[in-house]
Amino acid sequence: MFRHGRAKLSLALALVGAVWLLTGPQGAGGGADKRLKVGKFALSGPHTHDNLTVFLVHGPDELKGRKFLMLADALAQKKFVIHETQKVNDLTMENLSDTEVIILSGDILKGGQQDRIAQYDQVVPPKSGKIPLKVFCVERTASRWMKPLTDKDKTFLECPGQICSNDLRVANRYSGGQGEVWKEVMNAQDRLSRNAGVDVKDKKSDSSLALSLQVKEVQANIEKYVGKLAALPEGKDDVVGFVFAINGKVIGSDVYGSPALFRKVWPRLIRACATEAFAELQKGKKFEPATAVAVRTFLEAAEKGKVTRDDARGLRQTTNEAARVLRFETTHPAAAGEKKAPLRTNVFAH
Repeated sequence: MFRHGRAKLSLALALVGAVWLLTGPQGAGGGADKRLKVGKFALSGPHTHDNLTVFLVHGPDELKGRKFLMLADALAQKKFVIHETQKVNDLTMENLSDTEVIILSGDILKGGQQDRIAQYDQVVPPKSGKIPLKVFCVERTASRWMKPLTDKDKTFLECPGQICSNDLRVANRYSGGQGEVWKEVMNAQDRLSRNAGVDVKDKKSDSSLALSLQVKEVQANIEKYVGKLAALPEGKDDVVGFVFAINGKVIGSDVYGSPALFRKVWPRLIRACATEAFAELQKGKKFEPATAVAVRTFLEAAEKGKVTRDDARGLRQTTNEAARVLRFETTHPAAAGEKKAPLRTNVFAH
């Protein structure tokens, strides 16, 4: 009887240990770096602040030796030009540099006659000449659009951040409708206004998402998340992405072809997630942080479903309607004789 009881106790302790190994300790910082294998990747975490939980994704460098400029840096350095065409969903762009420039789906483009967002991931080759750029408008106000085109409005001068709503990501990458994008911009503004305690619509252009994100009350609350979580990848040379959950639900993952590329985009991505978490904050409610097992289930669901391809853009899309998960895999365009390498794999709930 004693031996039987001791065996049951040992089994229970082993199960507890296994669960701890998979989920890790809760709370900001996440304690020990326990990892759960998911295919060729490993997850570490959770790392939690308030209603936002982040897991880091560790993996191989599949873009060794490649150098990139991100769009925001290329614009700031005057090495890239985006031209207004006076067509809502079509712009033109030109890479003036000797380096490939990466545009990410959801990059906010500020300027022109109305602010836009990039619809697709794209790798723009050096000295590209003028080529098309598909976009959606995220500023519905007609006053700027109806004015005569001035020299100032002929180009887009900055890329201040990423879109900050899962519904907006779905509208941009999947639903593909301008009306749906405008609706989700308004929804994001309403949620931010509710939790910030102020109207985030700027008088200069009350429909501008970019201006709403710059409101000081919004920025102050975003910084609380960023201050706790932005340093997570520091000292970890194999981090290629992350998964995030809000209010206990896994929302999305963003994984890149190399640690170097991920480090370039991480500051923008964590700010976007922090903004979304603040917008979705339910004051007075507590949620259990998502576990690594829940993350693994989410990522595995994204591998199953209907597959479509867009070879012109190097895009592979998987739609799992049963699990309501979308997966977008963008490959880096390969030179003759080279193997195509993954540039970005983006998964989100819908």
